[in-house]
Amino acid sequence: MIRILGTIFAGLLGLAFGSFLNVCLSRWPAGESIVSPRSHCRQCGKTLTWWENVPLVSWLALRGRCRTCRAWIGWRYPLVELAVGALWAQQAWVSLNFMLLPDAPAFDVVLADTVGKMVFYWLLVTLAVLDSENLWLPNWLTYPGIALGFFLTTLLAPLDDFWWLDRATAKSAAVVDLLAILLAAGLILLIRWLYWLIRRREGMGLGDAKLMAMLAAWLGLPGALLAFGLGAIIGALFGVVLLIIPTARLDTGEWAARKLPFGTFLCIGGIVSSLWGQPIIAAYMRWAGL
Repeated sequence: MIRILGTIFAGLLGLAFGSFLNVCLSRWPAGESIVSPRSHCRQCGKTLTWWENVPLVSWLALRGRCRTCRAWIGWRYPLVELAVGALWAQQAWVSLNFMLLPDAPAFDVVLADTVGKMVFYWLLVTLAVLDSENLWLPNWLTYPGIALGFFLTTLLAPLDDFWWLDRATAKSAAVVDLLAILLAAGLILLIRWLYWLIRRREGMGLGDAKLMAMLAAWLGLPGALLAFGLGAIIGALFGVVLLIIPTARLDTGEWAARKLPFGTFLCIGGIVSSLWGQPIIAAYMRWAGL
C-alpha cells in the first residue's frame, strides 16, 4: 500500500513540476521571467484561472485550446507534464521496492538516489524540448547537471554495479566517473572535428558534447554510449521521415541543410538507457559473446 501511495504522490508531483517546466520552456528562450506575470495565453494574453492550470486535466478539458481566443495550445504541454509525471512515478516505484529488500541501504542513501534521478529526468525532458524547439542546450543547465551527476554517483557508488571498472569506493568512483565524462565528451568532439575535416562546416554543437558528458556523469560510460547509439538511430529514422514526407522537404527548401536537434535524440536515448540500460547492455554482451 505504501508503495502504491508513494508512486501516486510522486506521479502527481511530477505533473506539477512538468506544468512549471512548461512555463520555463515558453519563457526562457524569450528571456522572460518565470515568476511574473502569472500564467497566461501566449496569443491573447488572458490570465489563466486556477482550473485552467491543472496539469494535464485542463488541457484535456479545454481540448488543447485557449478558453478565450480558442488559439491552439500545442501538444508539448500535456506531453511534458505526462513525461515528467510518468518518469517520477516509475522512479518512486523502483525505489520503494528497493527499500523493501532485506539488504537495502540506509533510507537517506536511497532517498538521495531517488531525488537525484528525478532531477536527472527533469533535466533530460527540459533539454530535449529546448533543443527540439530552439536548437539550444544552455550551459546553465548542462554544467550543473554534470556536477550534480558526478557528485551523486560518486557519493552513491556502493549502489551501482558497473561491470567495466571498479567503483567499490568513493575514491575509485570519482576517478571512473571523471574518466567517463571526459571520454564521452571527447567522442562528440572527435566526431565534430572529423565532420569539419570532411564537410568544412559544423556538424555537432558544443552543447551536444556537454550533454554527452552529463549523460556519462549520471549513467557511466556504458550507459552514455548506449544513449549515443540510440540517439543516432532515432536521428537517422527522423532523417528518413524527412526524406519520405514531401511537405517536410518543401518547408525547408533544401532539406539536407536542415539542422537536426541531436540533443533531443540524445536525451531520449538517455532516458531509455537509464530505465533499461543494464538489460540492454547485458543482452548485447550475450549476443556478442562477451
